[in-house]
Amino acid sequence: MKNKKNLFFILLISTLHNLTAQNVVRYELTVTDTIVNYSGKEKRAIAVNGQIPMPTLTFTEGDIAEIVVHNKLKESTSLHWHGLYVPNKEDGVPYLTQMPIKPDEKYTYRFPIIQSGTHWYHSHSGLQEQIGMYGPLVLLKKKDDPTFRKGIDDLAQVPIILSEWTDIKPENVHRMLHNANDWPAIKKGTVQSYSEAIKEGHLKTKLGNEWKRMLAMDVSDVYYDKFLINGNNKSQLSQFKAGDKLRLLISNGGASSYFWLNYAGGKMTVVANDGNDVDPVDVDRLIIGVSETYDVVVTIPEKGIAYEFLATPEDRTNSASIYLGNGKIKLKGRMPKLKYFEGMKMMNGMMNMNGSMDDMGMKMSLQKMDMNTVMYPEITGSKSIQMNDKMDHSNHSMNSKKDIVTLNYGMLKAPNPTTLPKDAPIRELHFELTGNMNRYVWSLDNKVLSESDKILIKKGKNVRITLHNNSMMRHPMHLHGHDFRVLNGKGEYAPLKNVLDIMPMETDTIEFLANTEGDWFFHCHILYHMMAGMNRVFSYENQVPNPNLPDKAWAYKKLQSESNKLHFMAENDFASNGNDGMAMLQNTRWSFSTEWRLGYHDEHGYETETHIGRYLGKNQWLMPFVGFDWRYRKQNGEIEKNLFGQTNTKDQRSVLSLGAEYTLPMLIKLQGEAYSDGNIRFQLMREDIPISPRLRWAFMVNTDKEYMTGFKYITTKNISLSTHYDSDMGIGFGATLNY
Repeated sequence: MKNKKNLFFILLISTLHNLTAQNVVRYELTVTDTIVNYSGKEKRAIAVNGQIPMPTLTFTEGDIAEIVVHNKLKESTSLHWHGLYVPNKEDGVPYLTQMPIKPDEKYTYRFPIIQSGTHWYHSHSGLQEQIGMYGPLVLLKKKDDPTFRKGIDDLAQVPIILSEWTDIKPENVHRMLHNANDWPAIKKGTVQSYSEAIKEGHLKTKLGNEWKRMLAMDVSDVYYDKFLINGNNKSQLSQFKAGDKLRLLISNGGASSYFWLNYAGGKMTVVANDGNDVDPVDVDRLIIGVSETYDVVVTIPEKGIAYEFLATPEDRTNSASIYLGNGKIKLKGRMPKLKYFEGMKMMNGMMNMNGSMDDMGMKMSLQKMDMNTVMYPEITGSKSIQMNDKMDHSNHSMNSKKDIVTLNYGMLKAPNPTTLPKDAPIRELHFELTGNMNRYVWSLDNKVLSESDKILIKKGKNVRITLHNNSMMRHPMHLHGHDFRVLNGKGEYAPLKNVLDIMPMETDTIEFLANTEGDWFFHCHILYHMMAGMNRVFSYENQVPNPNLPDKAWAYKKLQSESNKLHFMAENDFASNGNDGMAMLQNTRWSFSTEWRLGYHDEHGYETETHIGRYLGKNQWLMPFVGFDWRYRKQNGEIEKNLFGQTNTKDQRSVLSLGAEYTLPMLIKLQGEAYSDGNIRFQLMREDIPISPRLRWAFMVNTDKEYMTGFKYITTKNISLSTHYDSDMGIGFGATLNY
């Protein structure tokens, strides 16, 4: 009996040991400031363990991940495990799943690895991802995994992470986007000015674009100084030889750049997406959305040749390369410049005068109909296609128009059924992706995160989400903590993803089983769109308290405020006839602005106007405001009347005001204002009319019989040469500084 008891305890201890003896894989990550030089200028960046990108983290399904983060920055930080199924408190979103890791603090993430595939990790604090905090994360299959695919899963694996670099501080990039600063377009050569429109035979297109109150066509918001593969613009993997098949584990760790992927060695075979296996698909090229991952198999065809794997940003301003193999380099043909006015013409045809889109988008889905194709010379044809002088023309596929096979979501099929439980109740949700390019506001259903509550979902339900993109930009929508099925016509074999790249005017449907409680972020993964408010939070009902967040209500308000901050703008014209300028603070809805004019003589005087306004409506064309107007100018003894017959007080005025500003066609701003002394004023004004890429025209006229016209020539990001004529101050020449 005693021996039986001993045997029982031995078996019990052995069983417990087997249950708890999982392999713990531990990484120590130290986050520090560093200096980098990608473009000839030394700039601040963030390194982890002294490197950019962050170290590749590798685990095998069944491991326990233990990742210790040492924050040596002077600011807080965090790490998010993109695409991983983790307990909610380990997800790495400050103020949603944890408190930020403060300077000189240590924080340990610990979670089981219950999946496989290509993923990546990055900071979820502010804009740190843009300056170095991104890295590959590879989850290997167990050797006895029944889904192991011979000839695919046993190939040599090469982690590849794509990214970009800007010499401008990301906080300043974000501020410039909100202020519609045109410097990035000047640097990229995409201003689409009136002189360029006339040269291209698209004056009518340009006029139609501005008549419908739209800015120039663009496919990317930010100008980048360098594009990188594994932290380098160019590099080579010379250890591979002819006949080798490689599995490239590609992650797009860029903050805002989509990348076209092309290979000089022939076709690529897509075998996985967002960490999930798909049936192999042969393609000539694919575009990888921000934060997506793809596994592609490529072959090195010939001996003595290194074949270029080319990553080109969607705006085609430059590229990054990694050469596979040893020997003479074989380049891939460069992608030709986009035909922006053709894109503008297409956009004009789809936009209604009220700012809404036509219903064409309801028929488009799954990237099958790329509206931007009208801008692709390699598809539509163009005399302007430029080839790389060193490329081998025999391998150039860009000249072929109809035989280019481009991946789309409709081509993806899971190798095994992905159906959700049929007996689970369904929760239907609909979101419209909305945006305002003029003011750089990005939202869902015209609401940013700070204007929305958490979306409550119940564990055990199937959640089905229909997304309609009612904007002219792509949006890579990412759901934390879950994979979702993309309903693409493949039935029970619908592919699993965690990022949906939804193109302009598309409508797509995804669904997932609500099986992991917690608060989960759902957001556009273009970093600057996310930080402009394009977020939501899915929150499970009756979830257990998160020990990382002692005050969840306060923390959620903090999270909301992070994507609705005030942005500052200032401009001052130092001219020979006086000094005038403006300063402004704005966020999603509110505007606080002041203008000033200071003459050098008594007859020129001085004045200031201050307005506090709130933007209304889906398109934010209307802004009611309250204000204060104070002026002094030496009078010449004449009593002047305004256009309404009222005694004009423009020379001496100290009044409160109530008014509104409305954006008319051609982007002209109509301002109506009633003053506390009984006078009224109407004004028409437009600034920054693009005559040429760098030459801008402005005008103003109002019912106080004031008028102004002027030009400025943009020389640098912050300086313009300027001249203007003012009805009160005469003609002046000088320079304009802006921030």
